[in-house]
Amino acid sequence: MNKTESSAAAVTGWSPTVVSMTGIVVGVIDRHPLYLGALARLVVETPGLELCAATASVARFLSERRCANCVVLLDSGLPWLPGASAVRTVTGHGHRVLVLSAETARQEVRAAMSAGAVGYLGKSAEAEEIVAAVRQVAAGNRYLPPSVLLDGPSPQLDLSDREVDVLTRLAGGARDEDIARSLKISVRTVRSYLDRIRDKTGLRRRSELTRYAIEHGLVAFRVSA
Repeated sequence: MNKTESSAAAVTGWSPTVVSMTGIVVGVIDRHPLYLGALARLVVETPGLELCAATASVARFLSERRCANCVVLLDSGLPWLPGASAVRTVTGHGHRVLVLSAETARQEVRAAMSAGAVGYLGKSAEAEEIVAAVRQVAAGNRYLPPSVLLDGPSPQLDLSDREVDVLTRLAGGARDEDIARSLKISVRTVRSYLDRIRDKTGLRRRSELTRYAIEHGLVAFRVSA
């Protein structure tokens, strides 16, 4: 256990390798001892959340974790593996990444989401919002609060209202079947709208369309199937 993790353990009373599979399993990676400890304590004290491991680096998390497919609260400013590289490494091991960052500019959000993150929060977020985001991400949705998107005017969308509805749900992580059910239309109609969106934007992949939605300030969080 390094100095950062020792400090966090002293604050919270938990071991960095404690494992429980009875709730939503959460990992924490953050370089700041106090913030690491606060996040770990939040997970431990929140009903329905269980702590997998909490460490100051991606490498140590991957070596000490005793869980698979958990939600990882990831500091975007790690010194040895910053930003998108950290996201790609953690998601590459099967985890769903919720980025916590001091930077909430639109380009930072785009970079993290393009690298595979499924959620993004500023480090000024309240505990209740962090817990809500964890639950959304664990349920298979993306989480993007409006505050990380409203840093300037958005370009005009050349899309109909229904196309915007479809794109917003896609950006929230919904499948074609989920979109059809939530909008009460057929899957074939959903795919027809997606074809039109692709033709208008020139983008083909779902990840590219998600980035497009973020760039245009669409509210893509808390979208339920």
